[in-house]
Amino acid sequence: MKRISIIVLLLILAHFQMKAQQQAGHYAMVNGLKMYYEIHGSGTPLVLLHGGGSTIVSNYGVILPELAKSQQVIAIELQAHGHTADIDRPLSFEQDADDVAALLAQLHITKANIMGFSNGGTTALQIAIRHPELVNKLVLASALYKRSGTPPGFFEGFNNITINQMPPQLKEAYLAANPDLKGFEAMFRRDVARMKNFKDISDEAIKGIQAPALVINGYTEPILPEHALLLARTLPHAQAAILPGGHGDYIGEVCAPDKQSKLPVLVTTMIIEFLRS
Repeated sequence: MKRISIIVLLLILAHFQMKAQQQAGHYAMVNGLKMYYEIHGSGTPLVLLHGGGSTIVSNYGVILPELAKSQQVIAIELQAHGHTADIDRPLSFEQDADDVAALLAQLHITKANIMGFSNGGTTALQIAIRHPELVNKLVLASALYKRSGTPPGFFEGFNNITINQMPPQLKEAYLAANPDLKGFEAMFRRDVARMKNFKDISDEAIKGIQAPALVINGYTEPILPEHALLLARTLPHAQAAILPGGHGDYIGEVCAPDKQSKLPVLVTTMIIEFLRS
């Protein structure tokens, strides 16, 4: 009898979990794109932007629940990623920035904190450059703004990369959001092409960003810690934190090898304190 009660309880919890996820997820038409986004929690808006080849869950699944305890988290899946299907138009960091701005306008949000990881960090920089009035504070996690911010041979590696070299965790995360292999292949092609054609953001543009920024980076990752420090020093109002580990390990990104690491707890606390100050 006790076992049946536990099973019933688990089924009820699963039902309410699924219902909560359905309530959190929405779509909006922005610039011809049917963009997927989720809203969690309440308070000052915090926009979360994922990296290349990623989804909301694969990048932010570990830290999002804690962030949502004190912020209204608006987590977005950008063109060709996760629930948001690709469309026939160029993919660029500038276009992503404009899409995010259009979504915030639809949500009647005139100012928000913006956090971007990896490619999402580059998009966050473009939002601050193209739509400065929207940005309260920036959290730039493993954000690239210069090609020189990567090890030698990094960009050349995109010339011969194949879809089979993508981490299986990213493939699983994409298919969990959108069970469409053609969509997964489109995301891969789009992200590779964008990285091959990556253009530096000028120092002048970075110096023009007036929003306070927190720059976070791993010590052993493709975005060099020296680049993160350069970004923090070029931004007029920035602080920096260099943390142990690889790309996204400090936020518990899905490919992080140590699932028991306490770094995401530390970094989440750091982010909340920065946004609160």
